[in-house]
Amino acid sequence: MPRWPFTRSGRRPLPAAPSEGLLVLQDLARRNVEDVLAISEQGARGNAFIFGGELRMEPGRACDLLQSRLRPHGYAPFINRENGHTWIQLLPLGDVGEHARPGVNLTLFVLTLLSTLAAGSMVAGSFPWVTFDPVVEPARLLDGLPFALTLLAILGTHEFGHYFTARAYGASVSLPYFIPAPPPLFLFGTLGAVIRMRSPARDRNSLFDIAAAGPLAGLVIALPALWLGLSWSHVAAVPEGGTMAFGDSLIMRLMTWLMFGRIPDGMDVFVHPVALAGWVGLFVTALNLFPVGQLDGGRIVYALFGPQHRKVSLATFVALIALGVISGSLNWIVFAGLIAILIGFHHSPPLDDVTPLSPGRYAVGVLCLVLLVLLVPPVPFTFT
Repeated sequence: MPRWPFTRSGRRPLPAAPSEGLLVLQDLARRNVEDVLAISEQGARGNAFIFGGELRMEPGRACDLLQSRLRPHGYAPFINRENGHTWIQLLPLGDVGEHARPGVNLTLFVLTLLSTLAAGSMVAGSFPWVTFDPVVEPARLLDGLPFALTLLAILGTHEFGHYFTARAYGASVSLPYFIPAPPPLFLFGTLGAVIRMRSPARDRNSLFDIAAAGPLAGLVIALPALWLGLSWSHVAAVPEGGTMAFGDSLIMRLMTWLMFGRIPDGMDVFVHPVALAGWVGLFVTALNLFPVGQLDGGRIVYALFGPQHRKVSLATFVALIALGVISGSLNWIVFAGLIAILIGFHHSPPLDDVTPLSPGRYAVGVLCLVLLVLLVPPVPFTFT
């Protein structure tokens, strides 16, 4: 139940006498809700209102009806059920207008293309500002084209999977924002891409579809790219000098075995830039599938388990630290810290938090959690 003060049919007064303007708003809110909900409890906090009782119709229909009534007044209805009551919260509607700024999206994409080209050049053996000056010889950045285009295709497909699914459900959502990161600050030239959800999901089913569409769409590009890149890779002796190795997930290990068979001791696979981009795509997908906060996996878990989301998020945070300690990989401890600082363990509810997730989506949700296990490399990077 929302932790707001409420009254039970006049038996408990509100903490403070509401203003005349608030009374008008509360009366308007009640008149819009009372034919949808048999009201037994109500309360207010600022310009937000809450009503408790029993729905007079199905939650989905109630949500649609209240949305159409309240949007002109600047309010959004949130419906959930707890302690034997259905609760309808009417919250002031934030700015969900599109306010598209395609110039910003395009600029960030171009910068990310340049940074991934530089990273791809390093993968191909040409180091900008070390072995060549990209200002004098910009054409040599094209050495990084196979890596850059493959990685951007994976990231773009992932984010547009979210974007088009959200638009299909009528949600307000931004175009993808690509995040450049010049190497060697970040090895792969980018910190990924994000979209901004400007409006809440309608219900758990749409929340699930929007969240799952990204990782599943990205895998459609990443897996074939990895397989093609492996076909262009080769097995050779590990050099005596220092090297950097990328950890094997279960899927990576399986695909490597299918392509090359057993790798002899002292030998390793030296991957083509397209294969490395595929590996990065799988790794980014794995990071997004962790069931915590508002990562894709966190949204999927909220759709599956609702209020248990926070407990699952905290358990995942502890598991990441444990994985870092057990594997000796500082990467997971750093990732856990970034989650705690930048993402947190909270998730906003959809408008209709009562209608359950469909059985088919439960099955896909379990598949996503299985994919997480298959895609996570226990030790992402090692230096020898």
